Amino acid sequence: MLRGLTGAGLGRIENDEKLIELAGAHGFQAVDIDAASLVNRHGIDKARELLASNNVVIGTIGLSVEWRTTEEAFLEGLKNLASSAAAAAALGCTSCCTYILPSTDLKAARFMAQATRRLRLCAQILGAYGIRLGLEFVGPHHLRTRWANPFIWTLEETLEWIDAIGESNVGLLFDAYHWYTNGLTVADIDALRVDQIVHVHINDAPNVPVEEALDNGRVYPGEGVIDLVGFLQALDRIGYKGAISQEILTAEAPSESPEELVLRSKAGFDKVFGAAGL
Repeated sequence: MLRGLTGAGLGRIENDEKLIELAGAHGFQAVDIDAASLVNRHGIDKARELLASNNVVIGTIGLSVEWRTTEEAFLEGLKNLASSAAAAAALGCTSCCTYILPSTDLKAARFMAQATRRLRLCAQILGAYGIRLGLEFVGPHHLRTRWANPFIWTLEETLEWIDAIGESNVGLLFDAYHWYTNGLTVADIDALRVDQIVHVHINDAPNVPVEEALDNGRVYPGEGVIDLVGFLQALDRIGYKGAISQEILTAEAPSESPEELVLRSKAGFDKVFGAAGL
């Protein structure tokens, strides 16, 4: 498995180039960035050189298409999806991810129908470039009632939705925080096939009742109460070899510098990966 970073948890980081440099300097092997923007700034060859010189790969790109709101917004975003996918593929990235909010102000049945069609089309475009689409279920309890109508927040529901979308390149973005806030166990990971997982996020939770764990209240790996050793060992058992990317969402931006925060991140990764024997 590759140790990875997102910008979330590193404070006011200047740009993706800085993230790449910090990752490489501190032994991280993957970064989650916007491949198209990197290519636009540097061209494909120099972007490849930047990644290679820092010994990192792109773990995933984000789905740039707004599939949750209006048809107009969806179609507008869809125009650039092929170019985003082409840039990612040119840089060796095979993953694109998006999240599913657990409630919505829209009528849930109609939203489901619209979202299924939209995500299916996104998956088809991504698939033409050899890229998989990862869907992230979101577990924190406070978001389940944040909007008017409940939607999807469990692993089981997400897997059922993936089946309904019906494209072979659609799978899970599996996040430790959402695994924890759903009350899941290592047995639930052991029950998965490795091909069902597109990408993984790692983070930790404070020592509060699980139903009080806020989405933007995360802590760094090894600083909280999530069984990250069991989480990593289960992923290893089923054969997952991709990126494990840190994503720390907090209510306020951290005051430390990105350099200090990446060292804190490295210490957390060393702690939990070491305890897991990985």
